[in-house]
Amino acid sequence: MKRWIRKSELDARIGRDTPVPTQVISNEEYAPPPQTRAQREVERRLDEMASRLSRSLGMSRRRFLRTSCGMAAAFAAMNEVFGPFFRVHASELTEPAASQEGNPDYFVLDAQVHHVNALSPRAEPDKAFLDYLVEVRRFGANWNPALADREIRVEELYRETLIRELFLESETDVVVLSALPQMTRESYLIDPEELAKTKDFVNELTDSRRVLGHGMLSPELGERNLDAMRSQVETLKLDAWKGYPGQPLGPNGEGWWLDDEKLAYPSLELAQKLGVRNVCLHKGLPAPGFSDEHCHPKDVFQAALDFPGINFLIYHAGFQGLNEEIMKKAETGFADDPEVPWVSDLCDWKKKNENVRNVYLELGATFGMTAITSPNLCAHMLGTILEAFGEEHLIWGTDSIWWGSPQWQIEALKRLEMPEPLAQRFGYSALTTEVKRKILGLNAARVYGVDPEARRNPLPGDYVGRLKRLAADAGFGERSNLQYGWVLR
Repeated sequence: MKRWIRKSELDARIGRDTPVPTQVISNEEYAPPPQTRAQREVERRLDEMASRLSRSLGMSRRRFLRTSCGMAAAFAAMNEVFGPFFRVHASELTEPAASQEGNPDYFVLDAQVHHVNALSPRAEPDKAFLDYLVEVRRFGANWNPALADREIRVEELYRETLIRELFLESETDVVVLSALPQMTRESYLIDPEELAKTKDFVNELTDSRRVLGHGMLSPELGERNLDAMRSQVETLKLDAWKGYPGQPLGPNGEGWWLDDEKLAYPSLELAQKLGVRNVCLHKGLPAPGFSDEHCHPKDVFQAALDFPGINFLIYHAGFQGLNEEIMKKAETGFADDPEVPWVSDLCDWKKKNENVRNVYLELGATFGMTAITSPNLCAHMLGTILEAFGEEHLIWGTDSIWWGSPQWQIEALKRLEMPEPLAQRFGYSALTTEVKRKILGLNAARVYGVDPEARRNPLPGDYVGRLKRLAADAGFGERSNLQYGWVLR
């Protein structure tokens, strides 16, 4: 039986401490594939490189991997294995300041970040909350056996960790805190009220708009959903809705379709009336227990035409996921079949409906998993989307903090170059700095009504100091390289 284990725990057991993950990580919304042979080779080469370069710099291997030089070394190792996809200068491997030379400024808005609870590690949870965690864990163990016998530690993903990983260890300016699916008909893994508390906490702490938040959208629950939508808008100051059409929560134990006029359209009509017109949908990456059929993005097409006043944000870009078929295509450079399952369906529809301007594709998890597994697939998918939707309709997301600090993903996109074979075969344009600026933040800023030029205050010095002390107490004083999600053992 396949066993899942938290990535940070596996790394601690085997002594792995890489700034870029070397296997796909799951937030429990999808089953993580096993580590590939190529990823093991990247790991081996990075280990050799880190051992050699750290000695020359007079520091430990572990410390080296937590510096900008270690980050550059990770992409250099990936280039050795996969080919020259990522821009890395030799000076970056030994000169910490080299990575900043000629590096343009980016506004970064991460449209998909998560946390599980907001308790301080020093807080004593009450029995009701622990009972709730037990219920969530019991449900999650249905598809992740590692959850069944794992001790519940509420401090693992507490609020301070989220803030440290996002705002202290990355270039991220603004985030959208995304709700996770309902785990039973009566409860959430984390409820919208808890998301709102984190949003308010950070925004008040910085006296800036640094965190936006999602409310839950569950049309399959009928009138209960409509009442919940009204309540969330009245009390939580939402910026968008998040729905999971593939999750079988309804009375029939099935998923739901966005273009169902009787079931879903009342929710979309109410969203317009309530003035929260960003609707985010988990599409692609079918989770264990989800309806694969309902994770396909085909139901977005008619809804987008019927509700031109709503922005539909297709999370995970509708990507079906990594499998043997798509990996074989990537290895051959998509010479025989350029289709990327489910992503290409969206792109084909968009080409036939050029005037549609209210559909956006979001990259959370999809970019991260393809960048470290097959950079050729990653570049081809970006080229396919940009060709069909244009550079104004692709939105940045990282699915952090499950993948750890989002900085490595930011670095990956900034360094990624369109391979010449793909450019020649499909006519893809170069991934320029201006295109990357739009993807990393400017597109989402327009959708969410965020001013990229607005003053965003840093976290107060005393608060930063407290976080750094907590980090030091936990055994790391520099970039942690921790990745919190699940992998196959």
